[in-house]
Amino acid sequence: MHLSQLKDGGVVCRVGESAKRVRNAQTVYELAQEAMVANVSLAVLVEQRGLGEQVDMEALLAQGAFDCPMRHPDPAHMQISGTGLTHLGSASARDVMHQDQNTESMTDTMKMFQMGLSDGKPVAGEQGVQPEWFYKGSGHCAVAAGDDLCSPSFALDGGEEPEIAAFYLISDDGVPFRVGYSLCNEFSDHVTEKQNYLYLAHSKLRPVSFGAELLVGELPAHIEGVSRIWRDGAVHWEKEFLSGEDNMSHSIDNLEHHHFKYTQFRQPGDLQVHVFGTATLSVGDGIVCQPGDEFDISSAAFGLPLKNKLAVDAAEVVEVHSL
Repeated sequence: MHLSQLKDGGVVCRVGESAKRVRNAQTVYELAQEAMVANVSLAVLVEQRGLGEQVDMEALLAQGAFDCPMRHPDPAHMQISGTGLTHLGSASARDVMHQDQNTESMTDTMKMFQMGLSDGKPVAGEQGVQPEWFYKGSGHCAVAAGDDLCSPSFALDGGEEPEIAAFYLISDDGVPFRVGYSLCNEFSDHVTEKQNYLYLAHSKLRPVSFGAELLVGELPAHIEGVSRIWRDGAVHWEKEFLSGEDNMSHSIDNLEHHHFKYTQFRQPGDLQVHVFGTATLSVGDGIVCQPGDEFDISSAAFGLPLKNKLAVDAAEVVEVHSL
């Protein structure tokens, strides 16, 4: 089952090829809250509500009708973060980016990656090694499918990162409930990061886009997708990407534990969105993205593709005032 959020209110449920509006449902957030309080699954709750009008998913996408698959009504209570070096092969591009060409010693990137390979998938009930972690921003930086990804004027680069995101709602007693998964473009500034590894945090403070469809249920262990960049009406770059635990050096359980072990991420009512990393980047193939380029990330497991055009914000000087 897939759920989608409409910008003008309303929720769409897709099962197979059939997509219909969920009766008496305005937001996925409200549905998830109700399911959590009633201690029933989202699938059961949607069945109880019932389905109404049939909709055309492709037409709605073309109209720009879909929002992010889930939002908090207060963007400040929607926190977006992620993990890196979690996928098999994900260390290669990063290692080259930060390697000291005058030494053969192992970089911190490779050390972190090897730690994940050795202890990123602990047996049930045990704790594995913690992954790299980064912060993207609040709900203010969340971008819907079809909307522009705006790179700040001071950015040195704006490049795609095709990933899987998980959405979590925190209960009144501080328990994280996973609502579902979506496609994600974890848009980043790789040139800034390349200058110095300590700039990684800066490079991640960018908008992030999410696919229109939220996969409710278990994440497939093997996910195949394609990441493309369109320029002037033609495919400028294209590459397959893989995700799911079969293609990762960490288990989802381990990544979740090391995020939610921090109490600040378990505040009642908050929406936490966590992205799981990738091994496929166009920058690794020497691609320099330009304003007007369209990022196109697709995977059959998530239905509709995630497309966003690259734009650049106007320059500004931020002044701080005294009270």
